[in-house]
Amino acid sequence: MIAIRFWRALALIPLLTSAALGGGGGVHYSKLGNRPQCTVLANGGTTNDVPNILKAFDKCGYGGDIIFPQGQNYYIASKLNPIVEDVNINWGGIWTFSPDIDYWRQNSSTYPIAFQNHAASFILTGDHIRINGYGTGGIHGNGDIWYTAEAGHTLPGRPMPFVLWNVSDVTLKKFFVIDPPLWSFNIMNGTDVWVDELYCNATATKANASQNWVQNTDGFDTMDSKNIRLTNFVYQGGDDCIAIKPRSSNIFVQNATCRGGNGMAIGSVGQYLEDNTVENVVVDDVKIIRWNEDMHGSVLIKTWVGALVPQDPSANGFYENAGQPRGGGWGSVRNVVFSNFQVEGADAGPTISQNSGDNGSYAGTSLMDVSNIAFANFTGWLSGKESKNRTASVSCSKVHPCFNISFDNVTLTTAERSTSTGTGSCSYVSAGGVHGLSGSGCS
Repeated sequence: MIAIRFWRALALIPLLTSAALGGGGGVHYSKLGNRPQCTVLANGGTTNDVPNILKAFDKCGYGGDIIFPQGQNYYIASKLNPIVEDVNINWGGIWTFSPDIDYWRQNSSTYPIAFQNHAASFILTGDHIRINGYGTGGIHGNGDIWYTAEAGHTLPGRPMPFVLWNVSDVTLKKFFVIDPPLWSFNIMNGTDVWVDELYCNATATKANASQNWVQNTDGFDTMDSKNIRLTNFVYQGGDDCIAIKPRSSNIFVQNATCRGGNGMAIGSVGQYLEDNTVENVVVDDVKIIRWNEDMHGSVLIKTWVGALVPQDPSANGFYENAGQPRGGGWGSVRNVVFSNFQVEGADAGPTISQNSGDNGSYAGTSLMDVSNIAFANFTGWLSGKESKNRTASVSCSKVHPCFNISFDNVTLTTAERSTSTGTGSCSYVSAGGVHGLSGSGCS
């Protein structure tokens, strides 16, 4: 919440309050020059605000401004998918999603997302979209109720609270997503999107320090997207801080802080029988900070095995695979740079693993080609939980041995007060395919 208070201090644009507009829920219409303006006031309590929100998007979502004033708390009790063009969304208030788990689990209550058997409760679609949260506005997903009910075992039906779907020319700044039931913020089929000062936090208040009940609460995800820029990002949770998923290209991330979870991820890719290519990615200036006991990784490129493999619901979650075999996807992960990482207590250093979904019989079969990957300027220390002496790992594919994998000034130590930088391990790499990493199979 420190980041939110900081943004509040930076809010320079005054927002209308309900008192200034006479109070009461509804949509107040006005004009500023030729642009229509719709100011939405909350009904209060547990009265669903979605009908009024949709009314505002319908009236002012094409060439207009939509205002959610600071201090307003909107109750979101049903799904919504506004379609807009050339819109300013001045989002100073907070959308709070209903805690009715039974309602949201119904298929009719959300929008289905075929990837990993997921769903969404709010989808924004359109072009030329400008969103400003002013440091006070955002989404509260009421996820803690889900975390407590499931206690670390994710079940089908958790909805994503904010998805940009089929969008272009989007800016979003000074916004937060608190306690999402699933992934916090997801861009699907997006082009030319810049997100600045996004804060995502998933906290399970009933979990012990040794338990991770906030799995699957990724911070920032992309899929089928290109020309995406993320700057000044803060995440606290128990899964991927940032996950760059299939068919993402030209992705730029700068100045990100990840507290807890898995750190930065490319993937999963190769889970489905389709092209899963990810290319031209730069992730720079990142802090990886251990929080409680769930700081599992720092950087991970993860691809699935190269055959359809039945998945164990108890191990992988029925919610994710819908009981179907997965794997066998193809494509490339190439031209990726991870640079200037400060790591404090992650369980693992830079990792490439191409064996997701393996049941013990398909290691090294991935059809994904991993190449031209650079890890540069990694400092800090690891926890030693995953390996006492290993600070990096490259495990690729017998089908497509990875190549041109570079480690430059990766000086992670094996413990907080250790001076040992440990060693690496490599398997299924092309001859001379790994540079700057010593260890078994790496030379």
